[in-house]
Amino acid sequence: MSDLITRTKPTPADVVSTLLAVPLVPVYYHPEAELVQRLLQACYAGGLRAFEYTNRGAGALAVFRELRAYTRQHLPDMLLGIGTVFTAEEAEQFIEAGADFVVQPCATAEVAEVCRQHRVAWLPGAMTVREVYEATQLGAALVKVFPGNVVGPGFVRALRGPLPQVRVMVTGGVEPTEASLREWFAAGAAAVGLGSQLFTTPNDPAALSQQLTDLLAFVKTLRT
Repeated sequence: MSDLITRTKPTPADVVSTLLAVPLVPVYYHPEAELVQRLLQACYAGGLRAFEYTNRGAGALAVFRELRAYTRQHLPDMLLGIGTVFTAEEAEQFIEAGADFVVQPCATAEVAEVCRQHRVAWLPGAMTVREVYEATQLGAALVKVFPGNVVGPGFVRALRGPLPQVRVMVTGGVEPTEASLREWFAAGAAAVGLGSQLFTTPNDPAALSQQLTDLLAFVKTLRT
């Protein structure tokens, strides 16, 4: 008998609900599964409930399968998504491997369709009003504004005029600091992706957990 903890596959609505409740999402790639597992555990201990592993290396699929097995056994409430997906084939492979959500740097109709067929949350990237709108028309569960450091918080704030109903997750240029988080959430971001700046000390998981605990507590003050 498998020792994996079974759970119901999250729907796109489940994923959005989790991201809105715990709006900090690590975005990370490393070719060594064991190192990423330690970071996953640290993020989980810090209160996070979603993690985006990026498809940026030849062995990413194999590593993702190991991470999926690890989270199912040890971190059953952690959503594990795959980022940097461009093709329908890649989306199929990672969904088969257990991806809870699929993130793209841009929006492609073929990946949107694969996610729709499998009822997996699709988070496409966009950096113009037209791209954001088209992503919603294709069924985006949440739109990833990327790169955030190029478009800036002003763009996210301006989106609330013509597209007030669209929820966005900003990735690229979001720093793991109170000042940066205040700026992006005040502009209207529903969630943010935190990249390599979050993992400057990957060999100190306790420090990472404490940092995330503190950042989450700060984000809660922004919403009260």
